[in-house]
Amino acid sequence: MKIFGKRQVVRRGRARRRGMTLIEIMVVMVILGLIAGMVGIAVVGAADRARVDRTKTDIANLQGALDLYKARHGRYPDTGSGLKALVDENILSKMPKDAWDNDYQYLMEGGKAVVKSYGADGQPGGDGTNADLSNVDEGK
Repeated sequence: MKIFGKRQVVRRGRARRRGMTLIEIMVVMVILGLIAGMVGIAVVGAADRARVDRTKTDIANLQGALDLYKARHGRYPDTGSGLKALVDENILSKMPKDAWDNDYQYLMEGGKAVVKSYGADGQPGGDGTNADLSNVDEGK
């Protein structure tokens, strides 16, 4: 024990700890990893939902463009002309693509114009983000 002026300083064992131990750093890293994982999962799910929503909105807009074409010509474009007829008539500025950069499918079914997107996989059928979307599915 040393005495400095009126104060006594007692040194026992090691000096005061400074910084963090390896275990403390590892615990912090695990916590940060868990938080990053939860945020990542939420962001990926939101991006998929946004693509589906955008494609549904595009299909609704295409239905409106088809209705305008029908108002001008008294009929929908035939399957051979497809959506290209909307570009030729300057109703659309360019051929549309869905949120996964695939072409929309157009056909006539029972006198009704049907616009489809085959989803993320670009193939008919599927579940989740791979599911087909169309204006018929939406009840239009």
